[in-house]
Amino acid sequence: MDHKQQFEQAVEDSKSLSERPSNETLLQLYSLYKQATEGDVNGEAPNMFDFVAKAKYEAWSALKGKTTEEAQQEYINLVQKLKN
Repeated sequence: MDHKQQFEQAVEDSKSLSERPSNETLLQLYSLYKQATEGDVNGEAPNMFDFVAKAKYEAWSALKGKTTEEAQQEYINLVQKLKN
């Protein structure tokens, strides 16, 4: 299985975890997924009163410069950790 297939499998596995991850872990999964699939954050930062959108934007923004492959590997590793 190549790296892209491993990432796609990890995305599928993340949808069927036995326990719901903490909000912090969900934010980490979200930001790694966005970095892996879209690259560096783009667009305007959301309204400061939209706390969820702002947290997602900031988490993704913190990964700026991380390569697609690095983000995919970190996502795979995190999902593997959550499955165990």
